[in-house]
Amino acid sequence: MRILPLRRLGFLSLALALFATPAFTQNAAPRPTRPPRLEEERLSERAHQDREIVYFLRPPESHAFDLYHDYTESRPGVDRYLNVVRKGSSASAPKVQILDTGETLQVEVVKGDALPKTGHGDDADAGEVTPDAEVVVIHFTPAPTGGSVRLRIAETYTDPKSYRQEGDELVFDRTFGRPRNAVVLPAGWYLTASSIPALISETTDGRIRLDFVNPRNDEIAVLIKAKRRP
Repeated sequence: MRILPLRRLGFLSLALALFATPAFTQNAAPRPTRPPRLEEERLSERAHQDREIVYFLRPPESHAFDLYHDYTESRPGVDRYLNVVRKGSSASAPKVQILDTGETLQVEVVKGDALPKTGHGDDADAGEVTPDAEVVVIHFTPAPTGGSVRLRIAETYTDPKSYRQEGDELVFDRTFGRPRNAVVLPAGWYLTASSIPALISETTDGRIRLDFVNPRNDEIAVLIKAKRRP
């Protein structure tokens, strides 16, 4: 009997396996496929809507900063937007406009346990609000079928924990959940540190602006420090 070298035996085994594979594949059950997802499901709000928020820091001893952000509502019958104030912050002087028309909208500030049910899609939003939360309620005419209402919301927040002065440094320590976030330092201050990469520019009035991009589905923890210009 002729004994084949080990190398030739290896090649022979590989060839037999290759020839046998098609027959096995033909008899195997087809792999289940996932049903195609609708475009509406694939395009989340983060993907098709620009959720930018801009913070304008006041002097750090005030612990206050102005901000604005946009919101688009397209759900049928929904006639209010619930802007839940972050725990530890307090909101004042809320102002809201419809960007398409410039119309100023009615705004009220209530506690979470005082939110009435409307019977529309925003009741699910209200169900996520804790009873002691501070909520800015914005009222508007529901969007027409196939249309939308785009709001610009401006407020002043006070938060001694996330915005403060330590020695001669300004400290702004806050998490950002929106895709695009910007922070404008007070006039007369320059940047010394940022925990997250940012595009740094100077505004027309000489203030330093930091633009952050959050491509994730969760938050980024931004820590900014600055000092007064000499």
